[in-house]
Amino acid sequence: MGIDVKLVSQIAIKSDGDVFHEIFRERPHHLSSMSPAHVQNCDLHHGQWGTVGSIVYFSYFHDGKDRVAKEIIEAIDEENKSVTYKVVEGDLLEVYKTFKIIVHVDTNNLVTWTMEYEKERQEN
Repeated sequence: MGIDVKLVSQIAIKSDGDVFHEIFRERPHHLSSMSPAHVQNCDLHHGQWGTVGSIVYFSYFHDGKDRVAKEIIEAIDEENKSVTYKVVEGDLLEVYKTFKIIVHVDTNNLVTWTMEYEKERQEN
């Protein structure tokens, strides 16, 4: 049986909260130009940008290695300015049974990042 974990962090941003939400909602392919040291590429594999059910493929750099994640846009909440991505393939699923990312704009300059994941087993 796995171990359910929820990691939450609030980050102050310099950009406008509406623009930040828009980028994660319908323009994640712009992340590579905004943060090239971390996100190399983002491609749409199915659906349309900004719609629930669309599948997005991220290439990113973490822990000194190139990584990939295929994610489905699971939910978009315009009123609360949040977007939920669920990882369906990629490097994260080699370590975790499930992995979900929620990006929520709390105020104009404060964003809450929530990572919900299930570990396969407890580490020693």
